[in-house]
Amino acid sequence: MELTAISWNLFHGRDFPPDPALRTWRSRLLRVTERNETHVQVNRNLLPEFCRLLAGAEWDVALLQECPPHWWKPLADACGAEAHGVLTSRNSLSSVRTLAARANPDLIASGEGGSNLTLARSGGIVERRELTVHSGRPERRAMAFTRTGPGFCVANLHATNDRPDLATEDVLRAAEAASEWAGDGPLIFGGDLNLRPQESPGVFAELGERFGLAAPTAPDAIDHILARGLVVVEAPHQWPLEWRELDEDGLALRLSDHAPVEARFALPTSR
Repeated sequence: MELTAISWNLFHGRDFPPDPALRTWRSRLLRVTERNETHVQVNRNLLPEFCRLLAGAEWDVALLQECPPHWWKPLADACGAEAHGVLTSRNSLSSVRTLAARANPDLIASGEGGSNLTLARSGGIVERRELTVHSGRPERRAMAFTRTGPGFCVANLHATNDRPDLATEDVLRAAEAASEWAGDGPLIFGGDLNLRPQESPGVFAELGERFGLAAPTAPDAIDHILARGLVVVEAPHQWPLEWRELDEDGLALRLSDHAPVEARFALPTSR
């Protein structure tokens, strides 16, 4: 049996054109759509667009970060998947934050509240666990641990941003728990780890030596899909930029400031 995994930081459900000149205060405050010759910047609810892109992609399990919590069910329904979500940061007064995000997504930005969401298409979900890997400042970070019907486990993490020391602690704490919970079974461990192998080689070496988790996406990447107990059919790699772009009146609407990462694995034949 082969399976495809993707990991994607959704940027709180917003778009991110490559031209910084399109990301204006006029758009952010007044919700004016900005355009250049190739791309568009919008400030509206993009749930239908994210649903369309994810539903049309081929994958068995999706690890999503910076996902608006009220998107859990719509995304799962659109993708024909079962969902396991865990809240991360800025989720107090959630109903108020959701209303503000619907009124002006770019203005509230990450203040809407975040979550990690794991979606499983093949075989569904048979176990859900959650681990807080960091509490207190700068913000809460949590891991979603999911055991799927086909017999592999998934750990989905968004580690602390702009603090490699804290991100290292988050990642190693999550890897230790996920490895213990998975037991001897195959494990996918990924997400936005906020660590680049070329800058933090020791962390990735420890992940491989202590937990058997390999291999990172690229030397300069922060989004990774590591695995243990699985045969790598297609190594983790970022999607081409155009794969996360949709047509908007003849221009490109680029979703998120992160490129999805994709990998393909096979369960060992001995299983």
